[in-house]
Amino acid sequence: MSDYITIPNKITDKSFEMIQDEIDHIDPNYTFHSAVEEATIKRAIHTTADFDYLKNLKFTHDAITKIAHVMQNGGTIFTDTTMALAGMNKRKLDAIGCHYHCYISEPEVFARAKERGITRSMAAIEVAAEVPTEKVFVVGNAPTALYKILEMTKAGKLTPDAVIGVPVGFVEAAESKQALYESDIPAIVALGRKGGSNLAAAMVNAVLYNLDLVK
Repeated sequence: MSDYITIPNKITDKSFEMIQDEIDHIDPNYTFHSAVEEATIKRAIHTTADFDYLKNLKFTHDAITKIAHVMQNGGTIFTDTTMALAGMNKRKLDAIGCHYHCYISEPEVFARAKERGITRSMAAIEVAAEVPTEKVFVVGNAPTALYKILEMTKAGKLTPDAVIGVPVGFVEAAESKQALYESDIPAIVALGRKGGSNLAAAMVNAVLYNLDLVK
């Protein structure tokens, strides 16, 4: 067996070097809009090994700055899945005083979803809307959660500071993300069918790890 890298940080560094080499090969003229967008897109690729995110990952209405503000000012990150929550660096979030929750398995959410005939993801958004902090919603799995955010925002019942909208799948995944992209809500959006809870967590971490670069 040939020698291979065993030191974690060296593996990560090598991965990002390879990502940049591949970007140079795919599109030698590709330019990033900011250092944080570069870090975020590269982390998306690092997490998924999918270079489509060079074109599919979009940033609207100064979303990165809004997410960083919530993180650094005692706000709350709400995820649609426990998997997305598990992937976030909670030690670093704790260190800066940022809260985080996933309500999908809460008894109140089960009861509200059953009573109203809606998905638990939608009910979880309603519960989160009642929390009196600034809010970032992180959606990696449930298009209905994105639609609920858009619906409540339009009705004046919710004011999200930013949304990371990257649900994966076929039924309404692409459509819900397109609607978010076209809205006035600051957002990081993965257009099309691709996405997932792992990507959602990676987007949170990308901003968290680069707060010093956010202007």
